[in-house]
Amino acid sequence: MTNKKYKILLLIIFLAALLWSAINPKDYFTWFLEVFPAVIGLIILIVIDKKFELTRLLYFLILLEGLILVIGGHYTYAEMPLFNWLKDVFDLGRNYYDRLGHLMQGLVPALIAREVLIRKNVLKPGAWLYFIVVCICLAISAFYEFIEWWVAVASGTAAEAFLGTQGDTWDTQWDMFMAFVGANLGLIFLSKLHDRYLTKLENK
Repeated sequence: MTNKKYKILLLIIFLAALLWSAINPKDYFTWFLEVFPAVIGLIILIVIDKKFELTRLLYFLILLEGLILVIGGHYTYAEMPLFNWLKDVFDLGRNYYDRLGHLMQGLVPALIAREVLIRKNVLKPGAWLYFIVVCICLAISAFYEFIEWWVAVASGTAAEAFLGTQGDTWDTQWDMFMAFVGANLGLIFLSKLHDRYLTKLENK
C-alpha cells in the first residue's frame, strides 16, 4: 500500500468515527471540547503533509489518539461503557478511560517530538533527546490542564463532564503523571521501531 493510500485509509477511519461520535453524544458542549483538539490536529497534518510527511507509525498512533478523543467526546470520559464495565467487574473506584487518554497524551506527542527533533537535526538519539522529549510532553500536558481550568472558569458547571475529575482531588496531578508515564513508555518501547520507520522514510 502506498503512503498516500495508507493516509487516506486512516483518514476515512477517523472521519467515520468522528461522524459516529457526533450522533447523539452525551452532551454536545463536552463533545465539542473533546474532539476539537483532534480536528485541529487533522487540519495541521493536512496543511504540512507535502512539506513534512510523517512516518506511518506516527500516523497510526495519531489516529489512535484521535479515536480516543472522539469516543471520549461521545460518551464523556467518566462514562465510557467499556471502562464502566471494567470498573464494575474489578470493583474500581472510578472509570479509568481518562487515564488512558492522558497516557496517550504523553506517548503520542513524545513520538511526534522525537521525529521532528531528529529529522530537523536538532538533536541526535541519546540521553538529551530523551530528556527534552519528556520535558516537551510534560509542558503539553500542563498546558492542557491550563485549558481545562480556563474552560471551567469560563463556563462553570457546564465543563464538569469535560474535566472528568470524578471526585478525585488529585485528578490534575494524575493526568500529568499519566502523560509522563506515556512519554516514557513510548520512548522506551517504541524508539527502535520508530528508528526503522524513520530510515524507511529517508530512503523513500
